[in-house]
Amino acid sequence: MKHRLDDLFNLDGRHALVTGGSSGIGLAIAEALGRQGAAVTLVARREAELLAAAAQLRDLGITANFVAADLVKHEGPDAVADAIKAPVDILVNAAGMNLRQPFESVTLEAFDDHMAVHLRAPFRLVQRLAPGMAERHYGRVIMIGSLQSYRAFPNSAPYGAAKGGVLQLTRAIAEQWSCHGITCNAIVPGFFRTGLTEAVFKDEAIAARNAAQTAIGRNGALEDLFGTAIFLASAASAYVTGQILPVDGGFSAK
Repeated sequence: MKHRLDDLFNLDGRHALVTGGSSGIGLAIAEALGRQGAAVTLVARREAELLAAAAQLRDLGITANFVAADLVKHEGPDAVADAIKAPVDILVNAAGMNLRQPFESVTLEAFDDHMAVHLRAPFRLVQRLAPGMAERHYGRVIMIGSLQSYRAFPNSAPYGAAKGGVLQLTRAIAEQWSCHGITCNAIVPGFFRTGLTEAVFKDEAIAARNAAQTAIGRNGALEDLFGTAIFLASAASAYVTGQILPVDGGFSAK
């Protein structure tokens, strides 16, 4: 058919920086963007895992590199920004942590670490990278929220507080930068099996109960994130900014 709109979703020539890119949701989004034509740079702490993840993407024909950095540390985001040589068009802030401790057992250091990786690091990366995006009048920032952005779960107070902040940071970035061609939106995943949620999925009763809570009737597969990530990274979402998009099988609708 003539006049197809495939080019709206084309990421050829784009460069995506994906934090938390060595596994889980970050790696899944990196794969989606790479399969759509973007070159990707993965960021995480452990070099061995980054090597394996980059090799996995290269086996799919994706141009993939990585930067090993600890985003909990003050200097972590700047180290990443300094190491990137190619202009960044797409920033995916997927790095995360959840220590799953009882409220009364959480140390101030642990609380601060959650805020650093979920809020301070994305904030600083946008500070460093958005001016370059603005010069090219194209930028896409994708944040990762959580069901805990809206509701409380046991033993996750710092994580929930940080993920609540992610939604407001999404709006703040959109307000500041959208007039320069940079959109910022947040994906809010439901229950996907990743390193952060392994404890939940190990309990089959809890996993089944979460699946039953969805409108679709199952927990998420990482491939369920592909389409949303491509949309938010591409020209197709040029007039969508400051928005929160749940990808949760209808969990939040019931």
